[in-house]
Amino acid sequence: MKMRKELWFGFAIMALVVAGAVGMLLGVETITRGHLGLLMLSLVVVAIMLGFPTAFTLMGMGMIFTWLAYDRDITRTLDLMVQAAYKSMANDVLIAIPLFVFMGYLVERANLIEKLFKSLHLAMARVPGSLAVATLITCAIFATATGIVGAVVTLMGLLALPAMLRAGYSTPMSAGAITAGGCLGILIPPSVLLILYGATAGVSVVQLYAGAFFPGIMLAGLYVMYVILMAKLKPAWAPPLSAEERQVVLPAMTAALPAETQQYAPVRLLDALKGKRNAQVPTAYVLRQLALVVMPGLLFVLLATSSWRAVTTVSVEEAYSIQPIGFNDNSSRVASEFGLQEPPVEGGLQEPPQESTGLQEPPGADSGALAEPPGAEPAQSAPSAQSAQSAQSAVGEPLGSTAGATPQAATQPAPTWWWVMFGVLGAATALFYLFLSFARLEIFKMLLGSFFPLLTLIMAVLGSIVFGLATPTEAAAMGAFGGFVLAAAYKRLSMDVVRESVYLTAKTSAMVCWLFVGSAIFSAAFALLGGQELIEQWVLSMNLSKIEFMVLSQVVIFLLGWPLEWTEIIVIFMPIFIPLLSHFGVDPLFFGLLVALNLQTAFLSPPVAMSAFYLKGVAPPHVTLNQIFLGMLPFMGIQVLAIVLLYVWPQIGLWLPQLLYK
Repeated sequence: MKMRKELWFGFAIMALVVAGAVGMLLGVETITRGHLGLLMLSLVVVAIMLGFPTAFTLMGMGMIFTWLAYDRDITRTLDLMVQAAYKSMANDVLIAIPLFVFMGYLVERANLIEKLFKSLHLAMARVPGSLAVATLITCAIFATATGIVGAVVTLMGLLALPAMLRAGYSTPMSAGAITAGGCLGILIPPSVLLILYGATAGVSVVQLYAGAFFPGIMLAGLYVMYVILMAKLKPAWAPPLSAEERQVVLPAMTAALPAETQQYAPVRLLDALKGKRNAQVPTAYVLRQLALVVMPGLLFVLLATSSWRAVTTVSVEEAYSIQPIGFNDNSSRVASEFGLQEPPVEGGLQEPPQESTGLQEPPGADSGALAEPPGAEPAQSAPSAQSAQSAQSAVGEPLGSTAGATPQAATQPAPTWWWVMFGVLGAATALFYLFLSFARLEIFKMLLGSFFPLLTLIMAVLGSIVFGLATPTEAAAMGAFGGFVLAAAYKRLSMDVVRESVYLTAKTSAMVCWLFVGSAIFSAAFALLGGQELIEQWVLSMNLSKIEFMVLSQVVIFLLGWPLEWTEIIVIFMPIFIPLLSHFGVDPLFFGLLVALNLQTAFLSPPVAMSAFYLKGVAPPHVTLNQIFLGMLPFMGIQVLAIVLLYVWPQIGLWLPQLLYK
């Protein structure tokens, strides 16, 4: 197979640069091994920009410079390569990557995205810029379920771009909404980026998923707010839908009730159960429609009652551990969390008086058995009266109030976040029933067939991870099974679909795993040469404050996102930044959230901007690449704003991990 002229030209340049650099470094003694590591880093970046495969470039450069560092000892070089590769492949976290990718390809082939987009754009028909808003929400949901940016952008380019252009939307607005929405899968869990960052930085993937949840929702919300604002300020960019485009056709059975689209559905369905005016409509059909009407209210009641019991019930055994003599370290810690205090004692805790001969029995003890303390119940040990009163006031139930029995549970006030969620969901449920016409009922049925299956799959996978019910690998396996179920439910499961999904999963997983192996070899060589130490000394010599370091690191990552993809930035540059975090007092979890939010620029910033090329490949001929780039720029600005908001209010990302894993 003949190689392209550009590839031969790039290979010749790389060979000349490497030969010249090696000859120079071998002949000049003033250059340290650390400078050799920096040269290796520079050559890797140049090679990747010239188009060489990233994984094999990392491995090749790592082996060449390790060979130089070991004084041209090939045996030690190969040993380092094998050890680095084995260490990477022994990482259990990476098993979740092929499973999540397989889930994504199965969901993609279940053909849910067309139904999801249609139902969402009808549900938001009266919202300014409804098609663009529906596109962003569809992209966010589908990107969350698949995590495959190229697939989401390509499918939405085929589905949503023609619809928006027919409706009179401007080309930059349409292209920007599709490309920005398709990249949300990089941040919103289950994200492969977060798995790679967790494996690289040694941070819990579970906590990363919990932390990325609200920043992802915030970024999607900022996108939607921008589209709505521009649709209000510039109606020509996103004109409202016409009455024909908002029309909902009722099924024949519903129309035979008789019913109209704007008629209030609950009352008319209840009336349909009476008399013989609608004898041609089976009663079972009317009951099924009423069951759909009741479903949201029933789900709200079940969710509210179950979550109320979960957040207000406290186990006394957890709050207060009964000890034979006193509090140990663990019970003191638990007691302090529930507000229990030790009784004041001068000079601290005092040991009981002991004779030199050893421990003595308490006065009045029988020779055959220990006597109970005065006032104690049989077979029951209790702390001091003051501690019991403190426990009673903190937990709400008297301890030891019933002879021989210990209260099993107590109540506490519901936290503020529960009341906020209760109010939001309650208001949404009330609005649903207040304006439930037959047209909205049909839209709700469409959402039940497209939106809620995906939402159930996403919440099952993420919920099992975040709440500690399963590891990321186990949840990924469950998600892959859920993808099978969805594809089968929508009659899209066949041997061709499975074969293609397996092939694409193997191809993507092989790329990621080889990239991780190459990164391990490169990082080992870089550390062996002292490049990491040299960079640390240079950064620390600048006497940066924590804020200055955070700004500098995010600016560097933002700029790297222009020529490089996020995978290359994670595996090459994160091992350089991670060791510096402890010096500046930066939480690696919080830093990872900022990086994940920032690295979406790798898909939105020219000249790489892979999402732009994905869209251009399926866009009509009159849609130019410059128009796509122009539409992406405002969304890049929104990303920068989201990074600033997350840095100013870090609890956006840290609140949920602290709540669940404190």
